[in-house]
Amino acid sequence: MSFRTVLVLALAAVTLAACTSEDTAETAGNAGTMADDGVPSDAEALRGQAMAIFGTLPTEAPNPANPVTEAKVELGRRLYYEKRLSKNQDISCNSCHQLDAGGVDGEATSPGHKGQRGGRNSPTVYNAALHTAQFWDGRAADVEEQAKGPILNPIEMAIASEEVAVEVIRSIPGYEPLFREAFPGESDPITYDNLARAIGAFERRLQTSGPFDRFTAGDLEALDDAELDGLRTFIESGCIACHSGPAIGGGSFQKLGLITPYETEDLGREEVTGDPADRHVFKVPGLRNIAQTGPWFHDGSVESLPDAVRRMGRHQLGVELDDGTVASIVTFLGALTGEIDAAYIAEPMPLPGSDRTPAPDPS
Repeated sequence: MSFRTVLVLALAAVTLAACTSEDTAETAGNAGTMADDGVPSDAEALRGQAMAIFGTLPTEAPNPANPVTEAKVELGRRLYYEKRLSKNQDISCNSCHQLDAGGVDGEATSPGHKGQRGGRNSPTVYNAALHTAQFWDGRAADVEEQAKGPILNPIEMAIASEEVAVEVIRSIPGYEPLFREAFPGESDPITYDNLARAIGAFERRLQTSGPFDRFTAGDLEALDDAELDGLRTFIESGCIACHSGPAIGGGSFQKLGLITPYETEDLGREEVTGDPADRHVFKVPGLRNIAQTGPWFHDGSVESLPDAVRRMGRHQLGVELDDGTVASIVTFLGALTGEIDAAYIAEPMPLPGSDRTPAPDPS
């Protein structure tokens, strides 16, 4: 069965689900959404279709193995901003995933230890906990595992080992009681695993609801006519074959250049699995806040969102999207920009006495 056949069947299925869903008429929460003959309005029908495809964005991405608590979140927020978890004490998680800038740094690839750069773009941390895996190649199962990687990566934060990272935290006054509160009952709670669990707990509430979510919740005026047309175009063009679910993507892996080959030297997921079938396969990015998170693609090589949309049509769907279609989709993507509580992402005040730390490593 060809990809296009699968796509047609998928579109038919979600359309049928939207048309038969009891949610369409019962949960609109908006008087006047039904026409005089009892048929849902165009906007309400589209809302039902969107709900069937994307569902509802949760306020927290749960992980039964790491239940979120206020104490973990408070600790995780501090560790997220902690530059002393880098070899030269000048890089934190927030350096590459800036919470006041859409969760990215706006660079094609991020500068790390002594200005080194890797080959992949730093994706947004917002809503990432909803994804099926982390990193472009999916080598980390969740945000807790992902949090361990950059700290030890010699190109990024360059800490020599897990043990060194733990000793750095032990050396900073004020962290020990925070770890004990976050992980009660543990005789020695300052561990590398717990450090990652705390950061993960903080990230699991980095969900950004916006106009699109108000629309799917029943506010039929949350999107203007151009954005509604963009949503229809996004669905009808086939983008939902990969970009579905609450994160509008992030739930699968796909070959870059599925229909039309795409030039890239990055082996993608093959580097993780060793399987040649995974060459140029990457995790499908979520599209929430996509208008804020350029440059785009795994290598940050695309500087224009319309260009990114046009390339996706060509390489993934095998179609040349005209300018009007591209503009319509981009308009809808703008409605995926969300909001988050400024107090939640604010950098914490320094811990008392926390300036008494070892000097940066000059090497």
